Amino acid sequence: MADRSKTLIEICHQAGHLAARYFGEQDKLVIDHKGHQDFVSQADRNVELLTRDLLLKAFPDDAIVGEEHAPSEGTSGFTWVIDPIDGTTNFVNGIPAWTVVVAGVQDGATQIGVIHDPCNAETFVAVRGGGATLNGAPLQLQDIRPLSQGTVGVGYSNRVDDRGILRLVSGLIDDGAMFYRNASGALSLAYVAAGRLLGYSEEHMNAWDCLAGQLIVAEAGGRIEQQDADAMIRDGGRVVVGTSAVFDRLLEISETAFQKDP
Repeated sequence: MADRSKTLIEICHQAGHLAARYFGEQDKLVIDHKGHQDFVSQADRNVELLTRDLLLKAFPDDAIVGEEHAPSEGTSGFTWVIDPIDGTTNFVNGIPAWTVVVAGVQDGATQIGVIHDPCNAETFVAVRGGGATLNGAPLQLQDIRPLSQGTVGVGYSNRVDDRGILRLVSGLIDDGAMFYRNASGALSLAYVAAGRLLGYSEEHMNAWDCLAGQLIVAEAGGRIEQQDADAMIRDGGRVVVGTSAVFDRLLEISETAFQKDP
């Protein structure tokens, strides 16, 4: 896994370099709408194609699942899950809050995760059982602050009813917490691992948005909900992560907020 991790970091840096070139040429971006507040650009598609090509060359027997292109099968039992640009809405509007994200999954569990932020030259990495790092320096969460003394990242998906996010924000405010949304779920998860946010909650995320970040948080010493990675690849699902001090309360607030109305 250490060798895979080193190669994956290099691949994400190359993908990030291409994405940054597109980001610097906003006037030339070709943008399509996939749905309400759901955008895709030729940058997303081409960065994913580059990432796939580099992964295929390095790991020809592995499967690949990406946000923008059809999955490819493998024979090794190892699957790479790609979000070429997480935070596309930010990307197409010139906001420097987006990332290149890749996770490696085997036996229903995420084994490797990389979140690379080219705009801030930050690379978050985790290997299962091997800890988490930011630009090579270990990440170790030891924050004991309650929700009332920090900020929680929140996410909103157009795949779910908007009443859930409204109740979530209301619940956080009632507990005295500040809330933060930067339109890149992966980056927010990385910020939890780095101790910048106390936690993160979103009613529904796709696997390519969250698997890497969940592993990075867990390996940094935070807490996450236990989920089958293969099921997340297939269906997506709820994501709640946090420091040990706030996780239980954040999960309680999230479960109440995301209850389906009769």
